[in-house]
Amino acid sequence: MEQGAVLTVPALWCDEDHNLHLSLGGLPAVIPREQAALGIAEGTVREIAILSRVGKAVCCRIEAIPDHGPIVLSRTAVQRDALHHLLYERKPGDILPAVVTNTTAFGVFCDVGCGVPALLPLENISVSRISHGSDRFDVGQELYVVLQRQDLDAGRVTVTLKELLGTWEENAARFQTGQTVPAIVRSIQPYGVFLELTPNLSGLAEADDTLHPGQVVSAYIKAILPDRQKIKLSILDTLDPALLPPPVLRYTQTEGHLEYWEYSPSNARLQTVFPR
Repeated sequence: MEQGAVLTVPALWCDEDHNLHLSLGGLPAVIPREQAALGIAEGTVREIAILSRVGKAVCCRIEAIPDHGPIVLSRTAVQRDALHHLLYERKPGDILPAVVTNTTAFGVFCDVGCGVPALLPLENISVSRISHGSDRFDVGQELYVVLQRQDLDAGRVTVTLKELLGTWEENAARFQTGQTVPAIVRSIQPYGVFLELTPNLSGLAEADDTLHPGQVVSAYIKAILPDRQKIKLSILDTLDPALLPPPVLRYTQTEGHLEYWEYSPSNARLQTVFPR
């Protein structure tokens, strides 16, 4: 253990001055409040960014090892390094691991390394439309995302996910006409109900005003029409989601880089070009 070393250790408690306390092999350590979260010293981040770290792993750097008193650590030091790496060394299209830290009506905030936040906007999550980030994710859930945009002036990054969840053809290939499968009600229109089969694949069933968005149903696949990029469904029954296994995201790629993604050749609106 030496000055400058980067460690990942759990925060044990937070005192009344919002300093985080930790233990390094039995030795007391502290992250001073102004070193506990990027933006705290400037007043651009709320105190919850510190308080919420109790009981969770914190990536930090050893700043000082005094003869007396606790070892002094800094979380903001490693956050600045990680943010600089994302802003200046990574490229749009790079695939990153992430952890969901908050869900909102406009998207999801993710930790993309050492506590550096990134916004995953709602429209970037999946082709199937959802109304809230919690419709797709739980806080603490691990996922993969693609770096979409770097705002050098604001020091922020935006990420996207739907490009990793497959094209229309790739998703439709998982199903066959005549199958009955669980589906999620996503939208109710006068002309029918849109049912999500996968995050990147939906089909249309007959109108039913007794249903509501988020409800899980059993859906009979009447027809898969590749030439029209459509799936016709029939709702058989409502289901108890507690009896079904939790949905798992199926990625087409979890590392490397993307330059271009197209949902389907017939839908030019759903394509992404990552600038070099």
